[in-house]
Amino acid sequence: MPRRLLVITNSDAGSTAERGVEEALTVLRERAHVEVAATSGVEQLDGVLDGRDGRYLVVAGGDGSLHAVVAALHRRGELADAVLGLIPLGTGNDRARGLGLPLRPAAAARVVLTGEPLELELLEDEAGGVVVNAVHVGVGAEAARRALSWKRRLGKPAYVLGAALAGTTRGWRLRVEADGEVISDIDERLLMVAVGLGSSIGGGTPLAPEARPDDGVAEVVVSRATGPLARAGYALRLRRGTHGERPDVVTVRAQTVSVSGQPFPVNADGELSGPVSARTWTLRPRAWRLLAPPQAPERGAPSG
Repeated sequence: MPRRLLVITNSDAGSTAERGVEEALTVLRERAHVEVAATSGVEQLDGVLDGRDGRYLVVAGGDGSLHAVVAALHRRGELADAVLGLIPLGTGNDRARGLGLPLRPAAAARVVLTGEPLELELLEDEAGGVVVNAVHVGVGAEAARRALSWKRRLGKPAYVLGAALAGTTRGWRLRVEADGEVISDIDERLLMVAVGLGSSIGGGTPLAPEARPDDGVAEVVVSRATGPLARAGYALRLRRGTHGERPDVVTVRAQTVSVSGQPFPVNADGELSGPVSARTWTLRPRAWRLLAPPQAPERGAPSG
């Protein structure tokens, strides 16, 4: 039987994304029953989900769009029953990259038609928020905040600009605990703390290169590189994915991560919040399902 698909698009997307949607729809309509719904806010998204009627939900957008749909389903208590597909049309598309999903719309649409549901982990915080790829505390979140106003005009280079503008920070005094063990205490300044389920951020920067989609733990990165030279060295190593070798960087694997102390900004899958003075993330295994090629690797190069 042809798959029944409900394709969710972003009504605020630009012309490039619109062309990608049409390219994907051309492929999907050849072999599936397809309905398209454009949304631009939580209320509209809830209205679309009210009419899901057991159909596969296909997110046509980037990491932020995927986050929004997963978060809405989680809030409604419907995440475990849903099957999602993804047409990556964002700036970074890091969740798709990490899972080896195609980045071209037509190729991604073919995965939606033929792929099998892959059970994936989720991070949940005490406020009910979720993370599908990675969450950043400190300079990572500050860089994203600075990049926000430039993202539509510059695209991916906006991340670089945001990082440069945020690079003068002296850091935050934070206590970090991973599965109850203190990794860093309040007397030290930290440049950033990150918790990754996916391996990359910002369109391919390998923040958590050893992260896997279904191994039962998240990769935690704590950077103490707060001095000017240390920040520059950390940034260089981060782009190469070798930052974990630095003496001022700690990487661990954990199921629960708590951060507290001086108020800090938070970036969860590109969604900005805070500042907050405390937050705890807990890993939920097999929390949601995404259509993927067979044996989709966490670090596989995107095809198509």
